Amino acid sequence: MSDTEHPSAIAFIGAGSIAESIMSGIIEKGITGPERIFAVNHQNDEQLAYLRRTYGIRASRMPEERDQAIRDAAIVILNMKPKDAAAAIADYRHLLRQDQLIVSVIAGLSIRTIQQLLGGAYPIVRTMPNTSSTIGLGATGVSFSAEVSPQWRETALELFRSIGEICVVDEDRLDIVTGVSGSGPAYIYYVMEAMMAAGVQGGLSEEAARTLTIQTVLGAAQMAKATNEAPAELRRKVTSPNGTTQAAIELLDAGEVAGHISRAVLRAAERAREIGQALAEQSLPSGKQV
Repeated sequence: MSDTEHPSAIAFIGAGSIAESIMSGIIEKGITGPERIFAVNHQNDEQLAYLRRTYGIRASRMPEERDQAIRDAAIVILNMKPKDAAAAIADYRHLLRQDQLIVSVIAGLSIRTIQQLLGGAYPIVRTMPNTSSTIGLGATGVSFSAEVSPQWRETALELFRSIGEICVVDEDRLDIVTGVSGSGPAYIYYVMEAMMAAGVQGGLSEEAARTLTIQTVLGAAQMAKATNEAPAELRRKVTSPNGTTQAAIELLDAGEVAGHISRAVLRAAERAREIGQALAEQSLPSGKQV
């Protein structure tokens, strides 16, 4: 990883749950020490105190310390809420340099819009992690601007490998990444809710229904990963002719559940594009939209 001589080699602007997961991952994996990490947020001093206490990083909203840390950082990670992104980038852009790596964890904001907000061709890494990153089991889509060097590319990938699996995609594919993995945990939780409810309806206690459902979902995911077999093949192995699983699958097929799930994923991707366009229009109201 590239470093500067300063103690805050990585600066987080925005210190929410995804930022915390990245901090935790890179410290645990030994990518950098906590003394080389700095965080700032808009107004939550309690969160900054928690991060200092828990991870030993530097975190402050004091203007002099904050500005120096961002100037000195080799990597700046933008982790603010999408609605706050344009104003925050405007506030901090005078501190940023084109030899820094700018990593965006801002949903919907394109590389081109970020560069226009910064006023230059900065090296930008745009990412789409999901909430499972907070336990080190994330799935993250990653895209790069043309200005990102091979060395910086590997540095960025190393950061996000620390919180789970990564897929490098062209930026125009990040919307479907959002549909598949960004929103994906919610689809699984939706199915889990239904399984638990059916278990209780069938006579299980809530605790038993929860335990069995969670372990079943965990085991299925681990089986798919460990065997590398196609889900269709794994499903075939579970489905005995005229058995219980076949009866359940026939009911799902009759309800076109697979089609509904596919359409849901595509709708999430479509909504991601809509949000991205709206963010561009709000961020660049003078007609410079992407």
